[in-house]
Amino acid sequence: MMTRKPFMVLLLALPALAGPQEEISSLLNAFLARVDDPAVHERFWADDLIYVSAAGVVRSKAEILKSMRAGDTPGVRDKNPGEPKTTFSAEEVKVRPLAADVGVLNFRLVQHAGDRTNYFRNSGTFVKRDGRWQVVSWQATREEPDKK
Repeated sequence: MMTRKPFMVLLLALPALAGPQEEISSLLNAFLARVDDPAVHERFWADDLIYVSAAGVVRSKAEILKSMRAGDTPGVRDKNPGEPKTTFSAEEVKVRPLAADVGVLNFRLVQHAGDRTNYFRNSGTFVKRDGRWQVVSWQATREEPDKK
């Protein structure tokens, strides 16, 4: 029994040992997996968020949540029941910790919309408050499709 105790203590401590890179990357993947859930947006975005869309529209967390609850968030909620669900994934994820409670995320967002695939470059600044990471600033830029 004594040999299990140090092992159990280590297992319980692992989440606390994860660095900002792992915590923020994990949060991003969880967000993208359930991006159509307003509760996920509530958790992901900080109350003082400044979000700049790929179209150059500046929005707050309250505006994003209001839009989601109304069902008019472009690219997130499906408009027609017969259309395939739009899904998202992340590539080239890089997290750079700036301090113990600040990290910058850069990644390539992949939007899978039926037979179309769109790409965006996204940057986010995360701040850890009350023991949880949230986004305070976000910038999305649409990549132009290859013209081959």
